[in-house]
Amino acid sequence: MSDAVTFVHLTDLHAVAAPHVEGDACAANLDRLAAVMATIGKITPRPDFVVVSGDITDRGDLDSYRRVRAVVEAHGLKTLYALGNHDSRPGFYAGMLDDKAGATAPYCHDRLIGGLHVVTLDTSVAGKVAGALCEDQFAFLDAALRRHPEAAKLLVMHHAPLVAPGTGYGWESLGAADTQRLAAAIAGHPVAGIVTGHVHYDRVAIWNGVPVVTTTGLHNANDVLYRDGLRFVAGGSFALCSVRDGSLSVAFVPLASDRRELAILDAATVRGFS
Repeated sequence: MSDAVTFVHLTDLHAVAAPHVEGDACAANLDRLAAVMATIGKITPRPDFVVVSGDITDRGDLDSYRRVRAVVEAHGLKTLYALGNHDSRPGFYAGMLDDKAGATAPYCHDRLIGGLHVVTLDTSVAGKVAGALCEDQFAFLDAALRRHPEAAKLLVMHHAPLVAPGTGYGWESLGAADTQRLAAAIAGHPVAGIVTGHVHYDRVAIWNGVPVVTTTGLHNANDVLYRDGLRFVAGGSFALCSVRDGSLSVAFVPLASDRRELAILDAATVRGFS
């Protein structure tokens, strides 16, 4: 039996360098991130890495990325990032990677960590809530999956595949065509799991035999029992994960919360998102 690779899944930080208005719902998110990173830093044994699957900031501004980077780097944990619909590629490249060229290309990358091959895709689409994968990303994925063929694969992306056609709202996931193409792309490869965010609740779905793990994140929680739109409540979580011999194990770690109601969006408003 091989040694496990352990990692922490964070998502939906929605960090802001400064509140946008008085009472900004994102105002405490950097402090929450700092507290969670301190908790993660005390985990024994130390995780091999942390992965953040998008919505790193709420508005995609340079200062917010710089603040997130400072908080995360202070704890010395290897951290990988994906981009979500609230992120901005130019802001991310400049604030997190010191790229001043204003890059707009999808942020895709892969890395072998302790026998686990982590492949990160960028499902963000400028101006859209929904996610998608472009031709260049499928080309990147095809090439990445051929590297380290003996290693279990972990896919990281903000929007999950469409795991339950005909349910929910279209913007919650990749579209049907991208989902089908993704399924074809990973078929025959040792994909241990996919970690995602975006919808703000904890979920595990088995999709084409692959676990798709969604974590609530640090900003707020979505009440999954509410059916007339969206009801947001206080709360969040991160996930402590491990991969051993190609099998993924996940334990959700809830943040302490009174679960108070924060906001309700009616169904008509929610259906209007794209």
